[in-house]
Amino acid sequence: MMLRFPYYPGCTLKQWARDFETSALAAASHLGIELVEIPRWNCCGAVFSLTSDNAMRQVGPIRNLIRVQQMNDEGVLEERRLVTLCSMCFNVLKRANLLVKSDPEALKLVNSFMDTEPDYQGKVQVIHFLEVLRDILGFQELTERVVRPLEGLRVSAYYGCTLLRPREVGIDDPEAPTVMEDLIAALGAEPVDNPYKSLCCGSYHTVGKNKEIVAQRIYKILQGARECGADLTITSCPLCAYNLQRRQKLAKRLHPDFRPLPVLYFTQLLALAFGLEGKAELAGELRELRSLLSVKFGLKV
Repeated sequence: MMLRFPYYPGCTLKQWARDFETSALAAASHLGIELVEIPRWNCCGAVFSLTSDNAMRQVGPIRNLIRVQQMNDEGVLEERRLVTLCSMCFNVLKRANLLVKSDPEALKLVNSFMDTEPDYQGKVQVIHFLEVLRDILGFQELTERVVRPLEGLRVSAYYGCTLLRPREVGIDDPEAPTVMEDLIAALGAEPVDNPYKSLCCGSYHTVGKNKEIVAQRIYKILQGARECGADLTITSCPLCAYNLQRRQKLAKRLHPDFRPLPVLYFTQLLALAFGLEGKAELAGELRELRSLLSVKFGLKV
């Protein structure tokens, strides 16, 4: 029987991170999971507001949770666990949800800004797709659904910040996460432990004047993966992916010893293992990755 979850895509997955969503939806379908996009969703806000009296910054994320509430009330589905793919969207939505669930006055105040929207009742749970794979489906099920075991492929995981921190929001141990390594192993590949897998990538400095801040971080993260023998790195954050991919040229200028490393979303790795390379959206990736996949698996991507 198909597992059906309400799904929040967020802005970036509809723009330059479309490869993330395309590969995720294909992999989910292969696993018997339907991600039902919530109607009339809006931007989550991208960054959770730490200002205690900034109720307006919580209206956007909570409105998305109301959409899940409405889908259940209208019989569209019977599932109050909202699935996200983007780590930053996950972080913002879950923190906003925890805030209003733990503070009745904050919930009352946020609801007062909803105008014609129904009040949020606090019954929605925000989860990440990795949690669906680990906690609901189970990694053994992934292994059983693998069509093309990724044997011989050495993969490092990059978590970044928002999937793990703060502790009450994170999906794994913030100091020693293993969820993506376990996923890599379930697909037949070899997980490579990178000591910098949860080091901040530089985040929004990438759009500022000093992009070298980001490039220095990228050098450290990807060099760490290289030195551990990784063929490629996977992540779940579109901003991290942007920095890891786009700032490699600058990292090379700053550090001539730097060698580029392919960076994929974890869902693209899923698609490859499930024989869905047409949905893995690899056309824009590094030539090195295409050559690697051709040699190891005979794939033309």
